[in-house]
Amino acid sequence: MLYICLFALLTTFSNAHNHFDEWLHKFSIHVNDDSHREHLFQNWFSNDKYIQEVNGHNLTYTLGHNHFSGMNSVEFSGFLNKNNHFVEHMNTDNIFARIVDYSVPDSVNWVEKGAVTPVKDQGQCGSCWSFSTTGALEGAYFITYGELLSFSEQQLVSCDSLRNGGRDHGCNGGLMDNAFQWIEKNDGLCLESDYPYTSGTTMQAGNCETTCSVVSQSDVQTYSDVKPNSDDDMMAALSQQPVSIAIQADQKDFQLYSSGVFTGDCGTSLDHGVLAVGYGSESGGDYYIVKNSWSDTWGDGGYIKLGRGIQYNNGAGQCGMLMQASFPTV
Repeated sequence: MLYICLFALLTTFSNAHNHFDEWLHKFSIHVNDDSHREHLFQNWFSNDKYIQEVNGHNLTYTLGHNHFSGMNSVEFSGFLNKNNHFVEHMNTDNIFARIVDYSVPDSVNWVEKGAVTPVKDQGQCGSCWSFSTTGALEGAYFITYGELLSFSEQQLVSCDSLRNGGRDHGCNGGLMDNAFQWIEKNDGLCLESDYPYTSGTTMQAGNCETTCSVVSQSDVQTYSDVKPNSDDDMMAALSQQPVSIAIQADQKDFQLYSSGVFTGDCGTSLDHGVLAVGYGSESGGDYYIVKNSWSDTWGDGGYIKLGRGIQYNNGAGQCGMLMQASFPTV
């Protein structure tokens, strides 16, 4: 019996190493040396067991491996960059609140309506705020002018900084409302193709380049903050256009999310900027559709469905998504 158990254990361990090697190849994970490889494997193996355990409970969502599977919880939390302080500013002069008798549709999906660009990747830079900002601008521009353009996150990361008269912090965090203000003062934003994103690999904000031309009529006329902690107001806003939101994303289930309606543990310590692009319902319950900026290899093709309803964080929304939401008008 001892030999049989030992053989089974060795077989399991060998299979795990094979799957680990496949994961390294699939996600092009860079390995520095043997010590780094072993560290990655231990994290991956722990996450693999956790994925199997959670998925065995038949929840409303499933977990799966992605390019974060080699990180433990501390490393993943560090990746999110804790310098983002998403609750330090609200546009109290222009709070969007639904008209009381405004009837919202049962579901909205701006991806299907053609108002959302393909999922992008912020890489090794705490620039989520800039991707949330451009996503909201792209949606507003499409709805107003009927053309879907991809706007430059790099221009925001490099130019909307304290040293250049802005209020954000490049790869060390920022606020979407601050970025909307910067775009307004700059009379618009350049195209992604004219000012491509590089901070994901350099991990630096870089120097502000001024050679590109801003897109005509891409300047933000104003921006509105959605009334906090209200599903009704969030749905009303989303019925009009995509909305920038802040969430808490440092939980392990969020890290390894794969599909379904995410109803797992998730608090309100906002640390990540993303883009709400719709809402709906399925067998797993009511949800919001959220576009992330961690490439399409994370989550459900780069998206996550966050549970919708008053039961999440006493009305603050799943992962705090109703606490600070805003959108621009062009």
